[in-house]
Amino acid sequence: MTRLAETTYTERPWRIHELTSDFAVEDVWSFRTPGAGPDDFPEMLAAMRAAGGPARQPRPVRFLFAVRWKLGAALGWDKPSAGVGTRVDSLRDRLPSDLREAPRGPDDADMPLKAVYELEKESARELANKTVHTVMHLGWVQGANGDYELRMAVLVKPNGRFGRLYMAAIAPFRYLIVYPALTRQWERAWRDRGQAGAR
Repeated sequence: MTRLAETTYTERPWRIHELTSDFAVEDVWSFRTPGAGPDDFPEMLAAMRAAGGPARQPRPVRFLFAVRWKLGAALGWDKPSAGVGTRVDSLRDRLPSDLREAPRGPDDADMPLKAVYELEKESARELANKTVHTVMHLGWVQGANGDYELRMAVLVKPNGRFGRLYMAAIAPFRYLIVYPALTRQWERAWRDRGQAGAR
């Protein structure tokens, strides 16, 4: 995993830009997918799904998520009234007609981020709670060595001052624990795709 400059995301003609002018770019990362070609994005997404979500992460990551969900439950951060479709409108409500008719991508009960759209070379998922409305954008880009690679951009719209403080507070945990573990999971998913258990 390599952290990239914000411009490596903002200067590409992703469709997500049409929907997120009021969001800020929080992070941009690339993930190694050796041997990948231009048409392999659906295969990468399938491998990631087969690898599992947060429940398949290492113990420190599971612990952090468990603490976060317990805090959220105790403080009311994750009530339905704070989520997508209630506190904030879904990005699906902003979709132009051609994207509205495009495949959405499957939702998983174990994955809090819900699908907005899924195209041949990009997909977007969103989550909202009392702290933030966030979007995870995945794109498929040719890297410097000629292979294609997965890129992830995290876009955020904090919910006021509290949301900005929350994002600042969790940043060290994301960079030191969550993102490295996610990198190992996703890069391993690419390497192990097609083996028994992958779909």
